[in-house]
Amino acid sequence: MIDIKDILTKYKNVALVGASRDEKKTSTIVMKFLQNYGFKVYPVNPKVKGEVILGEPVFGKISEINGPVEIIDVFRPSDEAVEIVNEAIKINAKVLWLQLNIKNPEAKKIAEANNIIYVEDKCTKVEVEKHFN
Repeated sequence: MIDIKDILTKYKNVALVGASRDEKKTSTIVMKFLQNYGFKVYPVNPKVKGEVILGEPVFGKISEINGPVEIIDVFRPSDEAVEIVNEAIKINAKVLWLQLNIKNPEAKKIAEANNIIYVEDKCTKVEVEKHFN
């Protein structure tokens, strides 16, 4: 059984894949929330690489991040999850977290085979609010 509270207590460095400059987008709202909760968030979006979102430089891919990354928080379509989990393995991420309505059985298999905790169909913001408020 996955202990969400334990994950969010233990791991504080997050690569947010699918970050957006649009402040009304869910990914941006969640990023800002996580930052306010003390998480270090690295935005990842190849389309705006080199720009800045909420004070953080944007990376083109996970493997370019020059700091520790424990949680990969995914705001991308389910069919991209396998590619993302393979990036997660390269950087020794601890958790692959797929946001609401995102599921991928193959990515789950790969994550678990590489000792990466797999969370699907859950919002990090909702889970933080549920466990810490």
